[in-house]
Amino acid sequence: MGDTDANLGRAVDAIGALDGVTVLAVSGVYRTEPQERKDQAWFANQVIRVACAPRITPEALLTSLLSIESSMGRRRDGDAPEDRFGPRVIDLDLLLHADSVISTELLVLPHPRMQQRAFVLVPLAEIAPELAFPDGKTLLQAMNALQFRVDGDRIWQ
Repeated sequence: MGDTDANLGRAVDAIGALDGVTVLAVSGVYRTEPQERKDQAWFANQVIRVACAPRITPEALLTSLLSIESSMGRRRDGDAPEDRFGPRVIDLDLLLHADSVISTELLVLPHPRMQQRAFVLVPLAEIAPELAFPDGKTLLQAMNALQFRVDGDRIWQ
């Protein structure tokens, strides 16, 4: 919703302004067709890589990301389950945190659907092509398991 490129830029700036967080790499912006609800505009997706001070736990980082979403106008408390994949101002997901494997009510790492989503893997490959997931699978193996097409900054899946 709104100026998606500006929203992504604001989010990257806000993440970089977090105490103890340094933005190391930022992928290009990719336009992707909606995955669940097809009756909406294409999404703008981007992946960033950050370094965190040792005191920043994955849960603390996620809490900060949710706070940034809220400050940008994202409302989660009124979201109906059927609107989960609908339009929104911003959606910040924590995909990985080093080799952490976590499953709590607040957070699941690695992100449970990231290996199924070309709109995550393509920009991730741009900034971290050497990445291996905690289960040992490489990013290339995850990408090869999907059917998708990239044309410039557009991803179809």
